[in-house]
Amino acid sequence: MPDERDLPEDAEGRPEDEGEVMAGDRRIARSDTALPDWYVSDTHYRPIPIVWFAGALLMQVIAQPVLVGLTFGVLGLPQLVVVAICLAASGLIWHFTYERGMAEASAGWRWGTGLMLAFSFGITALSLLN
Repeated sequence: MPDERDLPEDAEGRPEDEGEVMAGDRRIARSDTALPDWYVSDTHYRPIPIVWFAGALLMQVIAQPVLVGLTFGVLGLPQLVVVAICLAASGLIWHFTYERGMAEASAGWRWGTGLMLAFSFGITALSLLN
């Protein structure tokens, strides 16, 4: 006996709903999922706070040495000016991280991100001012 999948589209005996469980006009479940449609919610991209934290960390770790190298090494600006530029960069990184979604994260993630940015900036500032 041929399998139902082997039958042509207009063949007799082909199930019309292909395993879908219907309740009137509304599909409750499909054969390829174990969950009914009403249980599987429509979602949107919402990364967890570790993604925002990691993004801020990577930006800080890349931006600080690049800024020091450009402003102090290449342009020869005074050390206090370089520290001020690095502080402004840290503030911008915090602002963009907060706007991306850290504002909705718990207080622990916000504090952790702020402390990480401050610690990284502190290393840069101490290395310049010694």
